[in-house]
Amino acid sequence: MIAHLSDTHVDGEARSMERTEAVMKYLDDLPYDLDAVVVTGDVADHALPTEYQKARALLSSRHPVMVCPGNHDDRAAFRRFLLHQPESTAPINQARRFGDAVIALCDSSVPGKGEGMLEEETLTWLEDLLDQTRRSTPVLVGFHHPPALLHEPFIDGIRQFGAERLAALADRHPNLRAFLCGHAHTAAATTFAGRPLLVAPGVVSTLRLPWERRAHAEDYVHLDQPPAVAFHILDDGGRLTTHYRSVMTG
Repeated sequence: MIAHLSDTHVDGEARSMERTEAVMKYLDDLPYDLDAVVVTGDVADHALPTEYQKARALLSSRHPVMVCPGNHDDRAAFRRFLLHQPESTAPINQARRFGDAVIALCDSSVPGKGEGMLEEETLTWLEDLLDQTRRSTPVLVGFHHPPALLHEPFIDGIRQFGAERLAALADRHPNLRAFLCGHAHTAAATTFAGRPLLVAPGVVSTLRLPWERRAHAEDYVHLDQPPAVAFHILDDGGRLTTHYRSVMTG
């Protein structure tokens, strides 16, 4: 089982840190071991070294943790201060085997921009990984930006573009079972390339949906709703089930 969270936006202020800490404490207090805790981007709010240092401490866990960058992150600082790796501006892609499956986290960030796109280097890395993985082994692919419309204009305008290349790759690899993402700050589920596309809720805030009341036109998020996390269960038959759970703070 995988826990999936996103958009912690750690900024050094008490609010973002307390909400992230509450989610991680909830996961650490579970009576079972998780195969992985996956964090799909926007770890830091301003990509500052101090934010990554705080995030590294907050995201530490007794469970294995995997983290990919989002549009608020900076690749060089992310590598140095969060992952403790040499600085580089190359895409941050990583994979981990859990049980009889594999999770691949891809870097969909575009330096300096809010929208996302998978670079050719990332698509090549993912294709190579899938080619080297047995066809009977299910693979979950994660990134920050959703590659499909979520029918929320603000998010749809900064989604993952060029997604037809990813869809073509998925067509060549039937063991790619699902896509995981963040960015939208709302629990959501749809499909992409014939697979589930599962969106993690936001930790720092919750998206205000277009049909919900707003105080003004730029009132995009709820700040009073609790943070939440998704749990993805891949059973022996290859069927994926997702549960969403809110986490109380304070």
